[in-house]
Amino acid sequence: MLTAIKETAQWLSTRTQIRPELAIVLGSGLGDLAREISVVDTFDYKDIPHFPISTVEGHHGRLLFGHLGGKAVMAMEGRFHYYEGYSMKEVTFPERVMYELGVKTLIVSNAAGGMNPQFHVGDIMLIRDHINFFPEHPLRGQNIPTGPRFPDMHEAYDHTLLKLAKDIAAEQGTPVQEGVYIGVSGPTFETPSEYIAYHRLGADAVGMSTVPEVIVARHCGIRCFGVSIITDLGGEGIAVEVSHEEVQEAANSVKEPLARLIKTFVERI
Repeated sequence: MLTAIKETAQWLSTRTQIRPELAIVLGSGLGDLAREISVVDTFDYKDIPHFPISTVEGHHGRLLFGHLGGKAVMAMEGRFHYYEGYSMKEVTFPERVMYELGVKTLIVSNAAGGMNPQFHVGDIMLIRDHINFFPEHPLRGQNIPTGPRFPDMHEAYDHTLLKLAKDIAAEQGTPVQEGVYIGVSGPTFETPSEYIAYHRLGADAVGMSTVPEVIVARHCGIRCFGVSIITDLGGEGIAVEVSHEEVQEAANSVKEPLARLIKTFVERI
């Protein structure tokens, strides 16, 4: 595994002059941010050695290298999910490569179902913490020597970065929520009872990504910031049918203010 990670990083570093200090996973809601990046090099996942290939509609499957807000960045257009059949090692392979390339900060975004009764479809939720509800842990197996065998997770999402995002949102007049994200395997959307159970566990939103990526990034010493777009609702007294198309539509509804927020956020890091 470690050999493959280093081979991929070496392959990329010999094909781009960009040395990224920051990485962005352009999940649902952050697609517009790709247009704000001054892209220097683009690589299709299928052409990158050892890289998985995203099979989800709406995920382009490209790795971008360029500049954003005065920072050298790499950005993933499309991520890998456990429900696609990948192992957790494959799901989090890009974060391992990010570390080898010198990335210090990771921004992750996703679409999520909201259980907090104060939430509405189209809300932007800044992730304060997460609950790992995946059946496989991404650090299971031999420890990769980027971090300790038992890494601390008391601050999975950097508090300083969270405050910065809240301050910028206030300046720009962009309403934001703050909450806990629970990561589950999918690919089914949640039943009404599951929404209720997850909320009682302490979660405000639920989705099928992000948690493994952040765990591995933190194991590598990369600080993390996360944001969810609330694309559907569930919980006590709420039984809303949802489809992948509706999730994408809800995510698109806030893409402009979210892209503006993240661009300024990157400038100020």
